Amino acid sequence: MNDKVRDKAAIVGIGRSEYGRFLLESQLKLGAIALKEALADSGLKRSDVDGLSIHMGWPLGLDYDQVAEGYGLDVRYVNQMWTHGRFIAYTLQHAALAVISGMADVVACITAISFTRERGILGGPGDLEGMREGGGTHGESPPYGLTAPVTGVALAYQRYMALYGASTEDLAAVPIAFRKHAQLNPAAYTRNMGELTVDDHQSQRMIVDPLRLFDCSLISDGAVVVLVTSAERARDLKQKPVYISGMQGLRSGREEFIFAPRGMGLNQQSNTRISTDERDLAVYRMAGIERTDIDGLYTYDAFSPLPLFVLERFGFCPPGEAARWVKGGRIELGGETPMNTSGGLLCEAHIGGWNSIYELTSQLRGTCGDRQIEDARNLQWATCWGDSLVFRN
Repeated sequence: MNDKVRDKAAIVGIGRSEYGRFLLESQLKLGAIALKEALADSGLKRSDVDGLSIHMGWPLGLDYDQVAEGYGLDVRYVNQMWTHGRFIAYTLQHAALAVISGMADVVACITAISFTRERGILGGPGDLEGMREGGGTHGESPPYGLTAPVTGVALAYQRYMALYGASTEDLAAVPIAFRKHAQLNPAAYTRNMGELTVDDHQSQRMIVDPLRLFDCSLISDGAVVVLVTSAERARDLKQKPVYISGMQGLRSGREEFIFAPRGMGLNQQSNTRISTDERDLAVYRMAGIERTDIDGLYTYDAFSPLPLFVLERFGFCPPGEAARWVKGGRIELGGETPMNTSGGLLCEAHIGGWNSIYELTSQLRGTCGDRQIEDARNLQWATCWGDSLVFRN
């Protein structure tokens, strides 16, 4: 399987719209802006795109047929995912598998988000997902008024603090690092807001105890398009290919809770934390590298505890140590493991996490200027719920 997948597909074009709040453009127009930029970036024509892998489904986005019609595409392959962070990897993985298998030649991965134009989707009485009878997969509990994703992360970090003696102050290292990265990024929403301090972090209001304002992602609008094709075709295109070397899927089962590591005792989990599961290291084996070969790590950072849980799940540090491990600049540019170098969801924009895919592609092309990771060779996308991809140049 490794030989059939490793480096057989590549990202050849990236595009994005403006990122911001209360943008006037519709989701369809934001996506069109990003698609045009991705095509120009790659040197491909619109007629070359014969596949869609869309990360913008119900209740936050458009259906694939609206996208194909609106953009004048004629496609023979379609995959559509909900607009959830846990489906970013799947959207890219389906695109890669489609071109590897020959089901499509060029797949456009598209997300377009208008969080500030929508109402009732992020918690509250109009929340179609959080108010489901059984609640949502983030740990929502509507009878108790908990209908927003932040609920599940807050519960997970409360448990983490109880188990390991971590604190809310420990969390500050994550938004502090990502705000520093955002200062170097012209596209970041917080680029002109100055650097954060621990005192800044601790002075903000509590959203859901123990998470404060700067522990929660920005609410923003924007779009990103990523074009994927075969490695063979990629070699003849405009940009240096960014190869998809390894990938593994979303984990699910009684031991899994979307916003917590295994063995934390949440929902149906056991109360026994263990060191990194060998199954979670499969992505490195597929890519033919060691974890220590990773030059930068990117993750869905909708809330500041999530990067901590990723570091532990993938063995960058032992269970219970991430809250202290991230201090001292370890996840900053120039540190041991730079994370989310564009600023991520916390400090650049919440584009479903695709802004980080745009960023890591730019990093592997060597085009990030002042925030460039020196000699970047292998970069990883990974989440605390276990899915992952490894990219190389």
